[in-house]
Amino acid sequence: MRRKSKTTGSGIQLTIEEIITELADRKKRILNSTLAELSNLSAQELELFLGAWAVLEAKRRREIISRLVELAYDNVEFNFDSIFENCLADRDADVRSGAIEGLWENEKASLIDPLISLLKQDRSEKVQVSAATALGKFAMLAEHEKLRPNHTVKISQALISVNNDKSRPEEVRRRTLEAVAPLSLPQVKVAINEAYQSTSNRLRVSSIYAMGKNCDPFWLPILLKELDNDDPEIRYEAVGACGELEEAETVPYLVNLVNDPDTDVQLATIRTLGKIGGVEAKKCLNQCLDNPNQAVSQAAEQALAEIEATENPFSFKI
Repeated sequence: MRRKSKTTGSGIQLTIEEIITELADRKKRILNSTLAELSNLSAQELELFLGAWAVLEAKRRREIISRLVELAYDNVEFNFDSIFENCLADRDADVRSGAIEGLWENEKASLIDPLISLLKQDRSEKVQVSAATALGKFAMLAEHEKLRPNHTVKISQALISVNNDKSRPEEVRRRTLEAVAPLSLPQVKVAINEAYQSTSNRLRVSSIYAMGKNCDPFWLPILLKELDNDDPEIRYEAVGACGELEEAETVPYLVNLVNDPDTDVQLATIRTLGKIGGVEAKKCLNQCLDNPNQAVSQAAEQALAEIEATENPFSFKI
């Protein structure tokens, strides 16, 4: 089967077979215009592509996947999902991880089982981390009742079981905790609390992030306490978690952090005040407009605009 000829950036007419041949030639530079032709492949075209893909060296496959991910991020009209889905079973870990990343917008429930399999069985820590992160999107969908209950059970059980497995790399356990956090389940709350009580600072950082994603006011006393933590990363995550909860009572604590010695904490605080809104938040943000740090003043301006849009959703500037 020969696809209708395509015009590349150089103006040369190429068939799908010629495009594949060009990608397979490791002496040739990979052009975005050529990769773009792989968007929305038909079943027959995909079969041709996969036949050639199987014999490409790993370095070339990694480069192609990486570039396809970049193109998909930059242009929503491109769709390489059929390639990404098939590459979940690639023999190279970097390709598998890249394929997971490429499916970041795909919400098909048929991806849940392959992602769980990669999380639980893949030998690569990098792939396990990518799979956990991707499952977090489905956990959020499940929490909003956009998935069938059986999918929710699968997702929660897989993420919790890996999180509870002390033999797993810490980075994998962190990402599974963050991924499962949106689910309103007792075992999720237990997992978050256990991580918070851990002697590992990395797990504690993830637990605070997870408290925000869990969106339960139960965590508020802990978050308010951690706003004063000596570790700027802890403060940063606590500020972000307060933003997720959007509780007005956090504002008096947050205004003290707009002058935090850590710029990232400052900016996170300003963004959070913009999400929560209210008189005290607006007063603080208006004062930030005069901050000599341009990043801070611009963030304050954006936060005030967000509050205005929330309070007056039908207002707009001409």
